[in-house]
Amino acid sequence: MAYRNGTYIAFHAEGTNVPVDSDIKYFNLLKAWTAKTDDDFSMIDSHEKTAAVRDSSKRETLEARLKERLRNSKHLLLIIGETTKLDTDWVPLEIEYAVDVCDIPVIATYTDYEYILDPSQLLHLWPEALRRRIKNDEARVIHIPFKKEPLKAAISQFSHNNMPKSSLTYYVRDAYIKWGIFMP
Repeated sequence: MAYRNGTYIAFHAEGTNVPVDSDIKYFNLLKAWTAKTDDDFSMIDSHEKTAAVRDSSKRETLEARLKERLRNSKHLLLIIGETTKLDTDWVPLEIEYAVDVCDIPVIATYTDYEYILDPSQLLHLWPEALRRRIKNDEARVIHIPFKKEPLKAAISQFSHNNMPKSSLTYYVRDAYIKWGIFMP
């Protein structure tokens, strides 16, 4: 049995490793927030729990390593931007394996939103693998903006032992007010 304490982070790399050209910039921001010692944002990055692989590694090697990382994770943090739904390679595999095999919740975090009060309105951004699992109510998903306070709350709250109640779970307006994100 795997020790499931990590946060597995998935994002659309858009075929590049140039940070300004893809959503890897959000992954790097999460790592920077975690490295800071002057606040209480923390997470265990599942990508650091296994040996690194190179972009030039065989697909089978990459896939095996990703699946191992997902098995050691308590949730999947899926960074969703305008191009995430276009990914036909790794993001669908990560969603499918996380939900169908590992039975872990998805923290869907949206890069261009201040708050999320009606996740169904974001259907146009979802990768097909996520859309199908939400439609069939197979995934347990919390939908949040890519903001530090909601991320901190979701990472600490949801896991394989404490799933969101549905595929369209979200924080209420009062939570955003408390975080200073949503003004009354």
